[in-house]
Amino acid sequence: MKRRVFSTVLALTALTTGLSACAESPARPFAPPTTSSRIGSLMQIAIVDRTSGAELPIYRHRGEYWVAGRPGARYAIRARNAMGERLMAVMSVDGVNVVTGETAGIGQTGYVFGAREFSDITGWRKSDSQIAAFEFAAAGNSYASRTGRPDDVGVIGVAMFRENIPAPPPPSVAPSPSRDEYSSRDGKLRSESSSMGDARAKSAPAEAAASAEAPAGSLARRQAPAPSLGTAHGRRETSYVGKTNFERAQSTPDEVVRIRYDSRENLIAAGVIPVPPTPRWPRPAGPSPFPGSDPGYVPDPPARY
Repeated sequence: MKRRVFSTVLALTALTTGLSACAESPARPFAPPTTSSRIGSLMQIAIVDRTSGAELPIYRHRGEYWVAGRPGARYAIRARNAMGERLMAVMSVDGVNVVTGETAGIGQTGYVFGAREFSDITGWRKSDSQIAAFEFAAAGNSYASRTGRPDDVGVIGVAMFRENIPAPPPPSVAPSPSRDEYSSRDGKLRSESSSMGDARAKSAPAEAAASAEAPAGSLARRQAPAPSLGTAHGRRETSYVGKTNFERAQSTPDEVVRIRYDSRENLIAAGVIPVPPTPRWPRPAGPSPFPGSDPGYVPDPPARY
């Protein structure tokens, strides 16, 4: 069922500088995990450390995407519209809509991006001119936990919708065909319409189904060396937006991106970020010209008498 949604349109200053390199580079010599800095097809989504300006590496582990956060660090959700048309992005952090503060649902309002537009969403929307910054914090200090909604802490979601564009007016009416010609053409149109409907149903995004398979919330692990992370309600900052009308082409998202996060220590403990093995000196068989097992530096000489 189509519905008209009044949504917030981005009016943030577009970034004009080049994108920074990743702050964390996975180790190369020992089969690193699959990483990237952006995911998504309709929109490219990245998580940005606002202190360094770097896009954090996104690690893929067991079918899910992860980023390592740093307690106390402010971050942003960077979204780039990859299409030549307007798109609407309903965004959630820890299961909470970042614009309205409601428990997040795909039918809620979000940000509208013009064709090829991109910007950083830096916090919880407080008004048309202010946000409260996204800030990594202990899960118990997250905005979701402090408002009685701790179950989905540790996940960032973006549901993307195409716009319903009114069809152009039909061409001038041609002379009425004969009954047999009309019946034949009508049958052909019904067949083409059915084929298009089948194709549309088969092309529904797989991200939504994949995200439903694994539970949100904190990372399951045997040992947690550090407290789980959530997103706090940080300090107020200036951020201007306006409002626009947006009618979704369909009620279900055309694409869903889900990124989970936790501290680097916890992601290492869970195997999301592997640790390179400690290098050892290769001792050859038989007599060794370097019998010391570990490399080091020249020691001081013995003290003089």
